[in-house]
Amino acid sequence: MAPRTKPPTLRPGDKVGIVAPASNINRELLEAGCATLRRLGYEPVYSDTLFERDLYFAGSIDRRVRELEEMFVRDDIRAIICARGGYGSNYLLPHLDIRKIRAHPKIFVGYSDNTSLLTYFADAGSFVTFHGPMVTKDFASAQLDLASWTAAISGDSQWEIKIDSGARPLHSGQADGILYGGCLSILVASLGTPYEIRTEGTILFLEDVAAKPYQIDRMLMQWKLAGKFSGVRGVVFGEMLDCRQSPDQDYTLEEVVTRVVADLKIPVAFGLRSGHVSRGNITLAIGVRARLEVGDDVKLQILESATVK
Repeated sequence: MAPRTKPPTLRPGDKVGIVAPASNINRELLEAGCATLRRLGYEPVYSDTLFERDLYFAGSIDRRVRELEEMFVRDDIRAIICARGGYGSNYLLPHLDIRKIRAHPKIFVGYSDNTSLLTYFADAGSFVTFHGPMVTKDFASAQLDLASWTAAISGDSQWEIKIDSGARPLHSGQADGILYGGCLSILVASLGTPYEIRTEGTILFLEDVAAKPYQIDRMLMQWKLAGKFSGVRGVVFGEMLDCRQSPDQDYTLEEVVTRVVADLKIPVAFGLRSGHVSRGNITLAIGVRARLEVGDDVKLQILESATVK
């Protein structure tokens, strides 16, 4: 896997472009998120067209494509953060000018439905992207993990992702690979399309929200039958917020996923808070070298900078 281009770092005083590639936006939540960005020293920038609506989308496909491409091309915009997820980013994929975007690599941050853009830019655009906090969600509630955010966007050469003390090792081992992944349901939806994910040689991060255990099982089995675990060197599951059948189920989600992935004979861990989380959204750099160590505890080390100064 060829090294990906690293976007320039984000510095205090820089302008941050806010985009809405998927579902429609609540103005009050957007302003709350922008207030947090200002407290962190950035200048948020967005167009009023961001509040347009088309069914449950943030306006038309043309509007969303134009907004995204303009933020990449603008010289005064240093980073781009998604306002929210929801649904609709997949509509943009056939219409985006990836050559134009590739020529202007920038910090691009999002999760959930925006996983399709994170992986598309990382693969077809060949630059590092960021699975992390969004404006109307995590910045609005000040629920971001500041240490990982700062390390990711400021060009730290190495750092360690702190996984909750409650995180469980599911299969021990150590592996180096390229950090990659995002929302499981969006990743699975790419299978059989021109935008299919590229997982060989990766430390794979998988997370989701409010999916029942049998649905997680089904998606992982589809992934497995499609050969997408072939060449994967390690797997880290997210918090998997509210992914249960019922409060009194007599099995754990960890047991469900272990049954699917145990025969891979690679390190597997559970509980990294990135994406849909209950607190402290951790920023992950998609497309950089990482090391996963799973033993009595779990360590995820980022082995190179995600941005360039």
